[in-house]
Amino acid sequence: LPPADVVAEVTASGLRGRGGAGFPAGIKWRTVADTPGSLKFVCCNADEGDSGTFADRMLMEGDPFTLIEGMTIAAYAVGATEGYVYIRSEYPDAIRTVREAIAVARDQGWLGEDVLGSGVRFDLFVRVGAGAYICGEETAMLESLEGKRGMVRAKPPIPAITGLFGRPTVVNNVLTLASVPAILAGGAAAYQALGVERSRGTQVFQLAGNIARGGIFETAFGMTVEKLINTYGGGTRSGRPVRAVQVGGPLGAYLPADGLDLPMEYEAFAAAGAMLGHGGVVVFDDTVDMASMARFAMEFCAEESCGKCTPCRVGAVRGVEVIDRIVAGQDPDGNLALLGDLCELMTEGSLCAMGGLTSMPVRSALLHFADDFSPRSPRSPSGPEGRRPR
Repeated sequence: LPPADVVAEVTASGLRGRGGAGFPAGIKWRTVADTPGSLKFVCCNADEGDSGTFADRMLMEGDPFTLIEGMTIAAYAVGATEGYVYIRSEYPDAIRTVREAIAVARDQGWLGEDVLGSGVRFDLFVRVGAGAYICGEETAMLESLEGKRGMVRAKPPIPAITGLFGRPTVVNNVLTLASVPAILAGGAAAYQALGVERSRGTQVFQLAGNIARGGIFETAFGMTVEKLINTYGGGTRSGRPVRAVQVGGPLGAYLPADGLDLPMEYEAFAAAGAMLGHGGVVVFDDTVDMASMARFAMEFCAEESCGKCTPCRVGAVRGVEVIDRIVAGQDPDGNLALLGDLCELMTEGSLCAMGGLTSMPVRSALLHFADDFSPRSPRSPSGPEGRRPR
């Protein structure tokens, strides 16, 4: 197919970014293809840092050639000649496997100056991150690839126009790029036939936490959270009732047990004030302390913030302090109002999704598990994980 037809096929398939944002891949590719430039890049973001997610690692360790093929197709479609796989340092097996696979691909003529005798030039390189969660954000990853500290860039300009070293750049997640070979092999219509509404094709859902059968389950969009947990995951490992489920990583919303009939698709989750993210699903039973989980979200943001913008850098630290005061019974009404204002400020004022989404787990915990934020007596007995018996 001519490059433009490849882009059209990916666009028609309805493939959206599997890294969390859900942006249509075909539109991103078309932007890069239409932007003039003698040098263009394809970058795979394999900095898989969300809690409960491991699909990128499993694919890179088990079938790296699918990723290499997807990146090569993307390069052909947009006119890129160089590609980078940005892998987190905590994945040594994935790093070694992808590097070995790239060497095999070069030897076989699948990469290099003349890919399969087509006249197309494309080569791939692995770059290892230094353990910063923020580099899962595309512009922070690009900064790191350029040898700088991983900090987010203001947008616009978008990476598709001004990306790596100021050049037009495709930035996609591992699962997004790995979906491309199947789409082109079976046709856009076959992929489009799977899924629901604007969530087309399949997603790789990852079950973790207090779950009897954790692991990876690839299925078409539309399955409910309840079916995924109970039918495929076998319920909780402890045998106790499910109390909360977090979908979308450490900054995803907490869903209560009576809200698990939610279909696994982008728009349904957005309407429920949640996000699908990278497809990670973490299960908690009825012993979990949700005030502690809300505090963890703020603590995580404070630890992992790149520090570039004040709402994220300072807001998360203040958030931990405010939640501690609420649980300690210090002016709970005033501090709850202050926490609400802080969440709004972080959502509206943060430069990227790191600070912008930190309020999502906090607000969902307050909404569905308000009792856990009531003042606690230090002398009262506590249940498992520090939570008072219900």
